Order: sequence, then structure tokens, then C-alpha cells
Amino acid sequence: MMVTALMAVTIIGCGGDDSEPIPTPDPTPAPTPPAPTPSSYNEQYRPQIHFTPAKNWMNDPNGMVYANGTYHLFYQYNPQGNDWGNMSWGHATSSDLMHWKEQAVAMTRDELGAIFSGSAVIDKDNTAGFGANAMVALYTSAGETGDVAGKQQQSIAYSIDGGKTFTRYTGNPVIKNNDDNLRDPKVFWHEGSKQWVMALAKGWARGVEFYGSTNLTNWNHLSTFVIDLTGRPSFQWECPDLIQLGDKWVLLVSVNPGGPVLGSGMMYFVGNFDGKEFKADALDYPLWLDYGMDCYAGVTWSNTGDRKIMIGWMNNWTYAGAVPCSPWRSSMTLPRELKLIEYDGKSLLTNTVVSEIDKIAGSWQTAGTSLDVKDAYQLRITLQLDQKSTITLSNGSEEKYVLDVSASDRTVTAHRTSATGQTSFNGTFSVPSIQAPLNVSGNSVTLDIFVDQSSVEVFTENGSMSMTNLVFPQSIYNCLTISGASYEAKVRQLNSIW
Repeated sequence: MMVTALMAVTIIGCGGDDSEPIPTPDPTPAPTPPAPTPSSYNEQYRPQIHFTPAKNWMNDPNGMVYANGTYHLFYQYNPQGNDWGNMSWGHATSSDLMHWKEQAVAMTRDELGAIFSGSAVIDKDNTAGFGANAMVALYTSAGETGDVAGKQQQSIAYSIDGGKTFTRYTGNPVIKNNDDNLRDPKVFWHEGSKQWVMALAKGWARGVEFYGSTNLTNWNHLSTFVIDLTGRPSFQWECPDLIQLGDKWVLLVSVNPGGPVLGSGMMYFVGNFDGKEFKADALDYPLWLDYGMDCYAGVTWSNTGDRKIMIGWMNNWTYAGAVPCSPWRSSMTLPRELKLIEYDGKSLLTNTVVSEIDKIAGSWQTAGTSLDVKDAYQLRITLQLDQKSTITLSNGSEEKYVLDVSASDRTVTAHRTSATGQTSFNGTFSVPSIQAPLNVSGNSVTLDIFVDQSSVEVFTENGSMSMTNLVFPQSIYNCLTISGASYEAKVRQLNSIW
């Protein structure tokens, strides 16, 4: 959850005291906000395979939880306009991670402030006393006025009707704080220690605080994770997510500014968690989940078992308020599955588009110079790595997006310049060189390229590299040229989710 006017201050964190009485929850749900305004979903630049709200500003995904066959996607939302402000939780649902139905706004600001980022869990054993299988949302109350101004405190609310309405807990905030550097609670059940564990980002203080609770309402401080990232002292830490992959643990952290190229980015740490403390393995940090400009604040759905599915905000705080989208602003990345592999003797976090993409895909066709595509599409290109190759996506307006694949140093470089389409809306949007390591061995590389009306997401086939970039061409790129090494290329249409 990015705040555009933060100052570097000292964290004063306060954990809950288990000896305090638990206040009785208010049984009256908050009034149901109005339903979202319908949209044609065919405006210029409107993504056709990525979630966007019908109108208004959206940023961080939050509160993502799977329950009773439904994926719930909550997100930072401004119900009153197309710029950042009035932070609330928007809400969308899906049965297949592809087709999304926008629901009524789930929560808006209260006396403790705006509703910043957070998470949601299914309390199947009724540890909080709100009812078995209650959906419990945990979020940052961002104080704006009065005695809560400048305070980022943690609050909870619960739903007993499947996320349609939420009741605020009368004991909020459950974790008090006196400044604006403690936010974005991500909570999971840790079976080994029989407790809920919360990760909280320390903002400009840079680090992650861990808290524990047996009932979701009383929290005790467990530990603090900090690490020296030489040469990157100025960025703030946001949107943490601690997940278990096999016998290892991975801590996701979004940072801004200070991403892999410019502005926002997502880094991760690999290590171990014992129910109290996360210790990172000795690796060359920072490690980047995505090497593009536009994958931020990504976190995983809870209640999905061993499968870890992430979605991110497809934008960058450097120019987020200026991207030329109306009546909406911002979209989510495609949902991605996370896995941990060994590459070159080290742990590597991979991310690939979820297999559910097949539900909206046509059959594979050999890709020629002219692509028979309409809404969006996926390219699969296998390149030999014996010489440099260039992949060019273009359209009838002579706009083009170019990827150079270097065989010698095994990198891919994207060129997002004025040649790609509209860039003049912000002076930092044009980035001539966005480079990523391929992280592959062998004599060839297979790239999966997902092209929508205003984005290009590039992955190696196993997800060892991903690069997400917004683009704003007059029309979708529908021509392909490849030069250099020998290759095979195929394409399949991806049908609009609207």
C-alpha cells in the first residue's frame, strides 16, 4: 500500500496483550455499498484478459481468499474517482481465476481512517468467536484526521455471508501504532506453532515485523526481520507475504522506489521459519520476482492448500496516476502460480501464468508474420541460443515492442520507448532498456508472451524469469517478426473475459 507523502520515522510497534478482555463484536453489519457501475469494457487500452474495475482507481490486491469454490479478490479502490484517495476495499469474485464479477465495495473508511491493504482468512475452527468458517479480514487503518492522524494501525472485520458484508470488530485496532510505518498485514495459520502469524511491513523503516495470535484479536510481537541490502538504502518495504514451498519458506516484499529498473518492484527472500522468526538463507539479495516495470504489491490467495497463487498490481508508482486510462485506472497481472526450484546451485522462485488460462484459450496455430488475433493472445517462441535474436511485435500504426535475446550473456532486454505507443503522459514511462536474466541452461529458451490491449507479460516456460510491462499502442500488436537464431513460434487467441 503506497502512501505518497511519507516521512522516515522510527517504528513504535505495540503487540496485543492476551490478558486483556476481548470486546464483544457488533452483530450489525455495515450498510451495503452500491453495486458497481456497468461498463462496456471496450474502451481504448481496456485489458481484455486482466481484471479491471468498471470505473475508478485501483491499486494493491488484498484480502484474497478462496472459499466454497470462489476466489475472492479484494483490492485498494477509490469509489469516488479515478485517482488515488478514499481508500476502500473493492471486491471481485471468480470461479476460475479468469472471469471476474465485480461486487459491491466491501469496506470504506471509518473513524480509524482509510482502509489500506491487508489479507483475509477462513477461520474454520472459530478461533476468533465470529462463527465457524467466518471470513476474517485484517487490514491497516490509516488515520487521516484527529487523534489517529498519521497512525497506521491494524484492524479486523468479519463476514458470515461469504464476503458480501463485513462487520467491524469493536476492539479495533487490534495492533496499535503511533506512526505511519506499519502496514499491510498478511496472515496465515502456522500449524507447527498452532497460531495465526501476521507479517507487517515497516515502510520507510525497511523490514518486516512478525506477530502471533491464537484468536486473531490479541496479537503478540514475535520477531523482526531486517537485512542489509547494500546500495539500496532509500526504498520503503510494503505488502509482505510469507509462504511455505516444500521445506523452505519464501518472504515476498514489494519495494518502492528501488525496483529492478525504476520505481516499484517485488523482491523475495528464501529461508526458514520456525513459528517465531524468519531467517534468510545466504543468497545474493535482492532477488527479483519480476524484472519488468509493472508488477507490484503481489500477494497470494489464502486457503488454497499447497498451491500458491499470486496476483499483482500491474502498474508502477512512478507514473501510476498518469497512465491514460479512463473511466478506470490500473489492472491486475494475470494470476500466477509460484514454485521454488534449484538453478545454478541456488534457490529460485518461479512464477508462471496459472493453468486456468486454458479456459479462455483457442487452439494453437503456427505463428506467421501476421497474427490472426483480436482481444488478446499468447505466443510461445522457442529460440536457439547460438546467436542474438530479436522479437518484434508491431501493429498497422508502425508502433512496436522489441525484445532482444542475448545468447552470450543469456538475457532478454525489452525496449519501451515512444515507438511502443503513447508515452508522453509521464517523463519516466519511456525506458529504453529493461533487462532480465533468462535463468536457463541448455541450448534453447522457450518464451511465453501474453499480449493484451495495454500490456506485455513475458515468461520463460518454467517461470524462471518474468517481465511485466505496460504499453499503450493505438491498437493491439498483431504482427510478429523474429530475426537471428532459428526458432519455432506458435500463437493462440485468448478470448475476452468480459
